[in-house]
Amino acid sequence: MDLYEDLQRLSARISSIKDSVQTEEATKHSFVMPFFQILGYDIFDPNVIVPEFTADVGIKKGEKVDYAIMYEGKPLIIVEVKKHTEVLNKHSSQLYRYFGVTDAKFALLTNGIEYRFYSDINKENRLDDNPFLIVNLDELNKRDVKALERFTKSDLNISSILEMANKQRRILEIKKIFEEETAKPSDDLARMFACRILPQGTRITGSVLEDFKSYTKTALSEIVTDLASKKINSVRAGLTANITDEDDESSNDEAKIVTTQDELQGFFIIKSILGEYVELDKIYARDTQSYFGVLFDDNNRKWIARLHFNTAKKYIGIHEIEKQETRYPLEKLEDIYKFRDKLIATLKRVQGAEDAE
Repeated sequence: MDLYEDLQRLSARISSIKDSVQTEEATKHSFVMPFFQILGYDIFDPNVIVPEFTADVGIKKGEKVDYAIMYEGKPLIIVEVKKHTEVLNKHSSQLYRYFGVTDAKFALLTNGIEYRFYSDINKENRLDDNPFLIVNLDELNKRDVKALERFTKSDLNISSILEMANKQRRILEIKKIFEEETAKPSDDLARMFACRILPQGTRITGSVLEDFKSYTKTALSEIVTDLASKKINSVRAGLTANITDEDDESSNDEAKIVTTQDELQGFFIIKSILGEYVELDKIYARDTQSYFGVLFDDNNRKWIARLHFNTAKKYIGIHEIEKQETRYPLEKLEDIYKFRDKLIATLKRVQGAEDAE
């Protein structure tokens, strides 16, 4: 089993028990230690992972960081853990203090679900302001897991990690700028487009700039939408839909089942959402007279969603609670994306049920 699959299983387990985890210590034992185990570290060996690692800061003595992962007798990664309900943004200052007084090359801030990896790329022995890698167990993707593989004990290579860290840091910075520009285009970006599009010598007045900021926002938004549509169409063209008839439909009723274009499109939207978390051939569809069902592993008991498109008002039903369906209205097919988190959580729950069988 590969790292991605192991983390998927951990994610499903965390989803099933997190309501029972009420403290920071419980977060450490139930979430973080299994994460380190998956990376190949012996959590019971004090020469590998040292809990309550001393990191004296200035005149303060006895300051301790939650864990240090050791390498050749020295701390390689210092780890600060917060309760799984904590937002990490307000806790990074602790790592800054600890990092500068240790020999660690990397720092990790986590709440057991989100893992933020830092280093000192900008200035030696001074922690960078932003992480170079973020792995979120609730939103796993293979790209981030591929980068995380460099931290597995069997493949540990500091030079390789630093090379990746420098690259990832710039990519994350660019993505952040792109997100900001998409939401609110800057004067500089709008001016660049205006200068390239308008006749040479045209004066870029304030009103022209405002117009181009509006054009830019619309264009960037449409680019994102178009890319998402291309992904859906690629999935549709290159993958088998795995559509079968519902087992409990009688042969006399089969002829009455008509699979519509909207149902297929809705299915491929759901499949594209779940494709980051499971092999695509594990997601099946079964059309019935009443609804179009989306299932995990072609199992009726492990259904994920139902598309109710046979009425004037369209609904998506999500299997949020065992043997229960929660319906949500859809104004348009693209609204399915609004339920991404619910669909992913449902997938993880039915996967967890499979593991328990």
